[in-house]
Amino acid sequence: MSDSTVAPASRIILPKPRDPHLRELANCIRALAMDAVQQAKSGHPGMPMGMADIATVLFSEFLQFDAEDPHWLDRDRFLISNGHGSMLLYGLLYLTGYRDMPIEEIKRFRQIDSKTPGHPEYRHADGIETTTGPLGQGLANSVGLALAERIMNATFGDALVNHHTYVFMGDGCLMEGISHEAISLAGHLRLGRLIAFFDNNSITIDGATSLAVSDDQTARFRAAHWHVQEIDGHDTDAIRAAIREAQAVTDRPSMISCRTIIGFGLPTKEGTSKAHSDAPGEEEIAGARKALDWTAPPFVIPDALLQAWRGIGGKGKTARMAWADRVKRAPNELRQDFERRTRGELPEGWRAAIATAKREFVEGGKELATRQASGAVLNHLFDRIPELLGGSADLTPSNNTKAKNQVEIRPGEYKGSYLHYGVREHGMAAAMNGIALHGGLIPYGGTFLTFSDYCRPAIRLAAMMEVRTIFVMTHDSIGLGEDGPTHQPIEHLAALRAIPHLAVYRPGDPIETAECWEMILATPRQAALIALSRQPMPLLRREAAAENLCAKGGYVLLEADGVPRKLTIMATGSELHLAVEARTKLQQSGIPTAVVSMPCRLLFEQQEPAYRRKVLGDGTARVAVEAGVEISWDRYLGPDGRFVGMHEFGASGKIGDVYKKFNITTEAVVQASREAVKAAFG
Repeated sequence: MSDSTVAPASRIILPKPRDPHLRELANCIRALAMDAVQQAKSGHPGMPMGMADIATVLFSEFLQFDAEDPHWLDRDRFLISNGHGSMLLYGLLYLTGYRDMPIEEIKRFRQIDSKTPGHPEYRHADGIETTTGPLGQGLANSVGLALAERIMNATFGDALVNHHTYVFMGDGCLMEGISHEAISLAGHLRLGRLIAFFDNNSITIDGATSLAVSDDQTARFRAAHWHVQEIDGHDTDAIRAAIREAQAVTDRPSMISCRTIIGFGLPTKEGTSKAHSDAPGEEEIAGARKALDWTAPPFVIPDALLQAWRGIGGKGKTARMAWADRVKRAPNELRQDFERRTRGELPEGWRAAIATAKREFVEGGKELATRQASGAVLNHLFDRIPELLGGSADLTPSNNTKAKNQVEIRPGEYKGSYLHYGVREHGMAAAMNGIALHGGLIPYGGTFLTFSDYCRPAIRLAAMMEVRTIFVMTHDSIGLGEDGPTHQPIEHLAALRAIPHLAVYRPGDPIETAECWEMILATPRQAALIALSRQPMPLLRREAAAENLCAKGGYVLLEADGVPRKLTIMATGSELHLAVEARTKLQQSGIPTAVVSMPCRLLFEQQEPAYRRKVLGDGTARVAVEAGVEISWDRYLGPDGRFVGMHEFGASGKIGDVYKKFNITTEAVVQASREAVKAAFG
């Protein structure tokens, strides 16, 4: 089977089913898909109708799940990377009896506030394992999910963690660049519990895939060390045999290339781009009902078939109960750790790691790059929080992401806590989302801030899903120096802060770095990015107070000497010390000046208006200092405020020389402050 090649499937004359009952079950999916898309007057019926036979065999005979308990940790994971085919997933959830997917939600497909949006959205309904839509993301998520399963298995054993990850993917997923990164990483790590089904229907929106691509996808997967099979995606016997063979392969991930007919059953549109994303039309649906021998009215599943599907939805209960019993019988310490981690709770006393790091910074009293400070914090955190899973996109020594006691994960060896993702920033970010979605682990991964552009689609989805994925971005400004403008982030902080729900942290000294890590870990339903400096920075806070001053996102670092305050200087990161130095000179010249540190804008905006006004100072002149663009600072500056920062791309040179070239200096802050005071007060 592994070496066989299937000829292209024909149109119009539907292949005869090997198992009529399985075809009837698959037709339930097809009927719901075409009815929902037609009622919504939009959607994508082609994939659900084309992959229905594969889904039916997978769910009825292989997938380990229980619709009664959608969050059972040892369930198999099922994702659709080709998320436009969401009606396949919604139909399966309804048919198998998920409580929050009644037929009314199927009828509300693509309507406002429904549980059935155009693309699957995590937490909208049980059974949706991830948010997909941007093609290829689900494939990379599945790599993270499969990796998390192996890591958890290495820690807790087969009795508690032992499941598969299945992902459906289409031609578009495999054209996206992220697919190369994901496929390569999975093959390298030998993720034998990952099985991917390629919907090989040769059709895209524009027409035949031959318009744009001629890759041999099976050869591509084989080259990346995957086990590969090619089958007829409508032959249920072939599907069954292929899944069995894939499950038997434990040292490689598996790809099953399924030759399918897009829009299977649509009399004039199947096998064409018209089946991809158009509402079929009443006449076409009538023809499909005839071709599929489907006589039930729209949105009605014959009782015998619905009961058969509900039986499929409940078949995993025995396995789930046996697993729950194994958890109860596990050694007490192991069980407690397992249950705590699967609940997403941190170990008792973990904050002591933060306190220890802060105390060491104060006692040391020396200048540190915040990337170095972050590494020191991680050394303490990992000893307290074993579920931390670190990594870097080939920049470990630069990102300082590997704690001293972390063990590296290697191909086939998963009892570790640190992963070398290679130069795969996008794949790393999306895989970390999968790890976070799995449960039991807290992923963080590093690269340079300028390469957040490569990660951005996955960062955006992490924020949308509200999962605790942590992006460690170092070399966060022109302070990167000699590597020059290609590597110096300018617009990146503003662009990242524009992503809703993403907590972007930029600490201004080692103490703030520790406090930012505390806030990141204390917020389980929030994606976070921490931007860290390459260059050393002075210790601005010299007391290791128990209170986390960064917890509110912005605070008064130094209040004005003299009342009333006339000027507020806001700053973040490596420019915070410039604000402090400028304040000294301004105070000496008789301008009462406060310095406000703003390490996390998102948290600051969540505070009560009265607190924000108190921090910023009502009626004061304002200046902001940051080695990035001005966008997003405007809301705090007002019409008379001044900004000291970047207005163009950077330059290659020594760090001090680069800052001078772009006039981001103490003197520049003093001058801007005088101008702001004059504009505000005359």
